[in-house]
Amino acid sequence: MKFIRNMAALFLFLPFFLSAQITWTPYFASHSDSVTVIFDASQGNAGLLGYTGDVYAHTGVITSASTSNSDWKYVKTNWGVNTPETKLTRIGTDLYQFKIKPSVRAFYGVPANEAIQKIAFVFRSAASPYREGKTAEGGDIFVNLSTGGLDVAITLPESDPTILALNGSLPIQALSTGSTNLALYIDGNQVSTTASFTINYNYTGSTAGKKWVKAVATSSTGSTKADSLYVVVRPPVTVQALPANMKDGVNYTSVTSATLSLYAPHKEYVYIIGDFTNWQVDPNLYMKKTPDGNRFWAEIPGLSPGVEYGFQYLVDGTLRVTDPYVDKVLDPWNDRYISNAVYPGLKQYPAGKTSGIVGVLQTAQSAYQWQNTSFTRPAKTDLVIYELLIRDFTTARTYQSVIDTLSYLKRLGINAIQLMPVMEFEGNESWGYNPMFMFAPDKYYGPKNKLKELIDKAHGMGMAVILDIVLNHQFGLSPLVRLWWDSANNQPAANSPYFNQVARHPFNVGYDFNHESQATKDFVDRVNTYWLTEYKVDGFRYDLSKGFTQTNSGSNVGQWGQYDQSRINLLKRMADVVWQTDPGAYVILEHFADNSEETVLANYGMMLWSNHNHSYNEATMGWLANSDFSWISWKNKGWQQPHGIGYMESHDEERLMYKNLQYGNASGTYNIKNLAVALNRQKLAAAFFFTVPGPKMLWQFGELGFDLSINYPCGTDACRLSNKPPKWDYLQIPERVKLNKVYSALANLKVNYPAFRTNDFTIAGSGAVKKIHLYHSSMNVVVIGNFDVTTQSGIPVFPNAGTWYNYFDGTSMNVTDPNMSVQLQPGEFRIYTSVQLPAPEPGLLTSAEEIAGEIPSEYGLSQNYPNPFNPETTIRFAVKQADMVTIDVYDVMGSKVASVLNEYKPAGTYEVSFDASALSSGVYFYRMTAGGYSEMKKLVVLK
Repeated sequence: MKFIRNMAALFLFLPFFLSAQITWTPYFASHSDSVTVIFDASQGNAGLLGYTGDVYAHTGVITSASTSNSDWKYVKTNWGVNTPETKLTRIGTDLYQFKIKPSVRAFYGVPANEAIQKIAFVFRSAASPYREGKTAEGGDIFVNLSTGGLDVAITLPESDPTILALNGSLPIQALSTGSTNLALYIDGNQVSTTASFTINYNYTGSTAGKKWVKAVATSSTGSTKADSLYVVVRPPVTVQALPANMKDGVNYTSVTSATLSLYAPHKEYVYIIGDFTNWQVDPNLYMKKTPDGNRFWAEIPGLSPGVEYGFQYLVDGTLRVTDPYVDKVLDPWNDRYISNAVYPGLKQYPAGKTSGIVGVLQTAQSAYQWQNTSFTRPAKTDLVIYELLIRDFTTARTYQSVIDTLSYLKRLGINAIQLMPVMEFEGNESWGYNPMFMFAPDKYYGPKNKLKELIDKAHGMGMAVILDIVLNHQFGLSPLVRLWWDSANNQPAANSPYFNQVARHPFNVGYDFNHESQATKDFVDRVNTYWLTEYKVDGFRYDLSKGFTQTNSGSNVGQWGQYDQSRINLLKRMADVVWQTDPGAYVILEHFADNSEETVLANYGMMLWSNHNHSYNEATMGWLANSDFSWISWKNKGWQQPHGIGYMESHDEERLMYKNLQYGNASGTYNIKNLAVALNRQKLAAAFFFTVPGPKMLWQFGELGFDLSINYPCGTDACRLSNKPPKWDYLQIPERVKLNKVYSALANLKVNYPAFRTNDFTIAGSGAVKKIHLYHSSMNVVVIGNFDVTTQSGIPVFPNAGTWYNYFDGTSMNVTDPNMSVQLQPGEFRIYTSVQLPAPEPGLLTSAEEIAGEIPSEYGLSQNYPNPFNPETTIRFAVKQADMVTIDVYDVMGSKVASVLNEYKPAGTYEVSFDASALSSGVYFYRMTAGGYSEMKKLVVLK
């Protein structure tokens, strides 16, 4: 009874036990207790400071089945789901109460045989964009649970490690339960003792160094339990110049040492922590400060050659970040999902020793041995770029899998691959536009040397490699963001040397770089130089380059796109540094500003994305009013050079084939919604795409007529970034292979014949019959095509009389009247050359009559044959337009006993085999459904 009375007295004077962000009672709570938690939104990262809306707990537990503190179990609701049981009660300004009852185990629904170690929290606002209450380091918040009986905890100081300035004062508090004696030790010397359950002691750090604080509770039976932590008493920071030739980041000074330099103005002090200190603060790795106060630096000695070490900076005693220049990071949330097959021997995250992203350093690394050191890049006007997202390009989703497809791309006629961002981004599956580390290739795709091998082998096959790179913004896990963060307003701090507190332009994501800042300029130049030299990339496509400005357009899209001389100056400066490093590197902008500005940038030597998705798609769908794509010509824009990278599709645009099949025009039997017709329309568009002089870009699988929506699978913007299936199975469909071969034949023309890079050309892009004329001393070319859904006559306007050659069928024609008329079926095109060229494979172009004959006019299901059968039979069916088709087998009672087919099928006639080995002899029925069509027939299994 004495124990109960003393505990009651303890709760009377200390009803809640301090932990800054949260307090809870009872402090030594067990799995069977009800727990009340108080959340102080002004503490920790202060992400909910001043927030007046409802606050919810995203909460779960760490149990004996958890693999780390990130492996929450029995989580209450999915992220963003608001339920009464996870809603906090506001009890004051920035103060909230959360009750877990009737017990921790019951509330979370944890089985009795699973031990509960901790309760885990992240507090959040009710609606997106979510404001989050986390630790000062941006981590999860935990409440440790007691196993019962004798227990002890040091509750002050709250942080471990605790950094104390020399001669500073530090309150220390220790609590116990079930004890008769509680003693406090510092460096093994007892400084206080009590028979009560609490000790409060004020420590003065009179000498620098690492101090071991230990609390020991003793029970009436003489058993003991202890809790301890380190306090580091730090002296004033040593001011000393950075050694010569050291850059920001990791500098390998020998096979056993590295010097680290961190650019961190406005910070007071920094320690390096890592595997080499067992993640404890080591006074020997207390970083020096440069005389200008902007940098901290220290040398790490005694490293083992070739060994990977995880490390971070501990900034001002609370903030853990790693170096923004590291080329490899360890991610506590996502690395566990990277298989050994993708990244063999990936170093494990130091779970339980630190929090947040960890950097990796490694002396004596084996350098990649480049095999192709004399690669000559394609001329800008000859570029046929293939935009590629590794995540959705192959099922393996690796650098190696792209290596394995290089021969396919080579056969297609590709001479440049543009990889969507591969720098470490938040999460694993992403488009890559949420970057956090700009020098580290994302491990989800494999090791960094595999990326180098990909670039090397592409060069060996004559293909350049262009990186899509994000320098408009960074996301919240970037050290550049975290080092200067305004928690109260959930935005970059006013003293950030890199970021605007509020984005200066519309459509910004993440945190907007201040491109006028010298720190940003230096960082941008380091990023560009690094990838050009270390990875030998051939250039960059700069995402959202129109955002490289400090001109504040707010949410005014029109103002944002207007001529901006400051933006031009910034981009020229950046490009100049790129070209000083590598004079032939491609500088490509996703800009979409006023043509007056784009003209200046193009004439300076940069290339710009030229989006013609809408006009080409209107043309392929057969809707002619808005189908004029003649603006794809750099000449029509008034540019001096062919620096517009024209494209019909990109990752940001809807697929042409999807809209062809959904919204295509029709006349009589000619219906663009039919797959074969839609694919033929893509050939027509390609003839008016590749033949326009200037660089061109394809988006992956466009050459096979990819027809899933950009919003697949749900059909709305919510699925815009969702995974799309790699459609290598299209290579089994003859009509899609024909489209691929047409693309290849046209790319061959573009790259290998000077007439297709001429400066003397015209485009007539309006109306039903469109034309292109190319004039060159080596050869003249006339392209004519009918984009209508009915037969049309057109005048090619041959430059001269004489013999002209039809490229795709190899025939010749004697032209006596240059103004002669030709008749074109819907979707038909011809490429005439004044010089005979080797003709492509015959049969690649399909006439409207042939297509009409191939496409069934109705859905249909035929009787299976043989019938009766044992054990296999064949079922034939017809699909009049692209549709989901299901064929199921039912018994005489109407129960489904087998599924024969459940696939999306293009228009056509098909056969499918059914194996009835699993069925007994008897009468069955099979039903086909497609769209609104349904038909059933009988089959007989006879064994």
